[in-house]
Amino acid sequence: MLSDRAFFALAVLLYGASATWSFFIWRRGFRQDSRWQYLLLLGAALLHTVAMAKRGFSLERCPVNNLFEATMFSAWTIVAAYLVIGAWHRLRFLGAFLSPVLFGMGVFALMPALDVKGPRPDFSGGLVSLHVALILLAYGAFGLGSAAGVMYLTQEHDLKFHKLRALVSTLPSIQGLELVIGRFLVSGVVLLAGGLSLSPFLLQKAQAINPLGDPKVLWSLFVLMLYTGLLVAHWRFAPGGRKFAWGAVGGFAFVLLTFWGFNLLSGIHNP
Repeated sequence: MLSDRAFFALAVLLYGASATWSFFIWRRGFRQDSRWQYLLLLGAALLHTVAMAKRGFSLERCPVNNLFEATMFSAWTIVAAYLVIGAWHRLRFLGAFLSPVLFGMGVFALMPALDVKGPRPDFSGGLVSLHVALILLAYGAFGLGSAAGVMYLTQEHDLKFHKLRALVSTLPSIQGLELVIGRFLVSGVVLLAGGLSLSPFLLQKAQAINPLGDPKVLWSLFVLMLYTGLLVAHWRFAPGGRKFAWGAVGGFAFVLLTFWGFNLLSGIHNP
């Protein structure tokens, strides 16, 4: 029987195939429906789910004890949400933007040094699983908002410089994409705030150190303020949709590039 890492490696191979398919979708100017890419991501998601289930059953808890498991969970939330959203063919092209990200996250997660079984916070019960699940679901929503932002920028670029390609493209309108970005980011902020609101109860139960002195907690609060500020600026001061899209893309890039470092620096998450 294959191990959980073997199932995840097979899922990463399908993410790689989907990322390769994205190249042809871009070359064709998004003129054809990407149902084959949807099927590739569906197959990858099924293998990914099996890997998550096997790891979770072996631990008898939510599999988020190290960077391998956290990355695997984050990528799973992104692809699972995409499969629901991609049922609407006008948003199915999100897969062309998400596949390279999912493939990169998968390759990163498979690095052997990340799957280390070591000491972890002694949080009993299901509250810690809910806390982690809400936060990683928030990162998934931010990732989908980032993909929608790249779609917006692509469509806007085509409207300016390749008007014929924009007319034959089946991408949603930039107004619709702006609305989609906003909904993803609002969902992410609500989920992240909900996950962080459970932190005081967990830390009190574990008699942990002062959370305000922990780098990961401070980083999470900064991410929450970053996305909240982006949404408030968009609603109150109404900056152009282009700036909003760049903010969604840049915000998720910051999360991807800094999450791992602050997680390793955290005394609470890595005692």
